[in-house]
Amino acid sequence: MKKVVDYVLSCIYLLYFGLLLLIFHIIQVVAFNVFGKSAHKKVVDYMNGGIMAGWYLTGSTVRFRQLAELPIDRPIIFVVNHQSMFDISPIYWFLRHYSPVFVSKVELAHGIPSISYNLRKSGAALINRSDPKQAIMEIARLGKLIQQETRSVVIFPEGTRSPTGTMRPFAPGGVSVLLKRAPRALVVPVVIRGTGRFNPQGLFPLRSFTPMSWTVLPAIDPAGQTPEAVVQQAYEAMMTELASSPVTT
Repeated sequence: MKKVVDYVLSCIYLLYFGLLLLIFHIIQVVAFNVFGKSAHKKVVDYMNGGIMAGWYLTGSTVRFRQLAELPIDRPIIFVVNHQSMFDISPIYWFLRHYSPVFVSKVELAHGIPSISYNLRKSGAALINRSDPKQAIMEIARLGKLIQQETRSVVIFPEGTRSPTGTMRPFAPGGVSVLLKRAPRALVVPVVIRGTGRFNPQGLFPLRSFTPMSWTVLPAIDPAGQTPEAVVQQAYEAMMTELASSPVTT
């Protein structure tokens, strides 16, 4: 019976999701070309809020917690565990005041209404994982951008998704490049739970009635530390948080 419910509610949500992407693609194009980057950002914020709100159609829930205040006068590097494509929308919505920009694989820059357009126009680092030199240059460019504009960047240092909820080891390279170009930045770990369970095998079917959460941990000041030490500190803080409420599959 639960499987039948999953299929029915997934169909309802995916119809909503597809229409939302198509409608917001048009709105994004108009906003960016007529009103500029600021208007485009607001459209993207509300689009992601809409994507997230649609999860309630599946009976799933979203919880957001921020365990410490974050400054708005320093760049921020959000270090996040990665479980599924649904990790992203709540980060855009709940952390919108920090103007997050993402490190993403270049393949996503084309072919997906709304999402691809935003990646191309937002300044995201679009990296080719088979070309390390290109990836480093893109991340360095993004580091310079957040330093100059006091924005934030979101990076998934596992490098790939872990739908089981068990974090893979972190690679420090991307964070190291960002810190070199944005030396004023704080590193802020974000722990995601449940999105891998919600989205275990592609878009269909989704698992209905899945609790999902995003927890923003206290900032780490990298001053006087190596990037490797900062990444390890973030990893250990995230592992401790995950252990406090284990993810079930």
